Amino acid sequence: MVSSFIEFMTSPMTIAYLTIVGIVFGGLQIMAAVMVYAERKVAAFMQQRVGPYRVGPQGLLQPVADILKLFFKEELRPKAADAFLFTLAPIISVAAAYLAFAPVPFGAPTDFFGMLPEKIPVQVSDVNVAVLVIFAVASMGVYGIVLAGWASNSKYSLLGGLRSSAQMISYELAYGMALATVVMMANSLSLREIVDAQQGYWFGFIPRWYVIPQAVGFFVFACAGIAETNRAPFDFPEAEQELVAGYHTEYSSMRFAMFFMAEYINMVTVSAVATNLYLGGWHGPFIPASYGWIWFVLKLGFLLFVYLWLRWTLPRFRYDQLMSFGWKVLLPLATINLILTAAGVLYFGGY
Repeated sequence: MVSSFIEFMTSPMTIAYLTIVGIVFGGLQIMAAVMVYAERKVAAFMQQRVGPYRVGPQGLLQPVADILKLFFKEELRPKAADAFLFTLAPIISVAAAYLAFAPVPFGAPTDFFGMLPEKIPVQVSDVNVAVLVIFAVASMGVYGIVLAGWASNSKYSLLGGLRSSAQMISYELAYGMALATVVMMANSLSLREIVDAQQGYWFGFIPRWYVIPQAVGFFVFACAGIAETNRAPFDFPEAEQELVAGYHTEYSSMRFAMFFMAEYINMVTVSAVATNLYLGGWHGPFIPASYGWIWFVLKLGFLLFVYLWLRWTLPRFRYDQLMSFGWKVLLPLATINLILTAAGVLYFGGY
């Protein structure tokens, strides 16, 4: 049994899968640090400031300095807080953020330049219902926020947690409908198959990306995705001007850092899913399929920049405006788009 286990763990296929898992796990951590730096630099550029520049060349080591500072800060907890749930909340948020990225492909299947006997998908888990898995796991992240708000035994934190749950309920319906339109067009719940359905061109030069026939769906998905990740102009669970810091008001040190890491990883996940659903994933001109991950990274970087751009451009809505936009604008728009897409698929037999 021991020899079989050693043989299994040292086989090229197992090593390849473990390599992909390591790339995803390490890459998400690096992306969170990169987003901290990018957010500061983009904000500084838009406000005609310099931004970080003291720590390392052009301030590149600022995220490292932030991590070290948070690591050595004292862990504080309110006396009346629920100790177990107070500690569990950030763990749930981070775990859900990592798990949600597991079914997301970020490149064409590869044999690692001929080193493997067959090609394997470039993702942690290739499931044929990836869209449902992402939708379900990403929804679990709100439990960490709600638990943090309740377990802190603080009025500001509790209000932040309640806002997050109401926001998720309001926008998740439109989010799901936007996903359903793409699923109908591709006739698959697998992200890899949805990306492959977007190969080629219309009329010889227009990419077959779903963002073109599904411009309304992309708008709905983008708005709902920003709201799901609690980013401006939908950052009501934090709302510094109203709730001090919202659900994480009482958190410090690495527990505080875990919430922010989960937020940035969720941003990466939403942008990666949008890239696969609407922007053709790793498909693009001029680059061979084996290097398609370059196109994926470029598209992902553009969507993440838009995230930052919106934060430093748009003011935060009022809470009643948030609810009205979700229920009176986004949900009817998503419903009409879903009905029209279904009619188009039935009439034209797909796209």
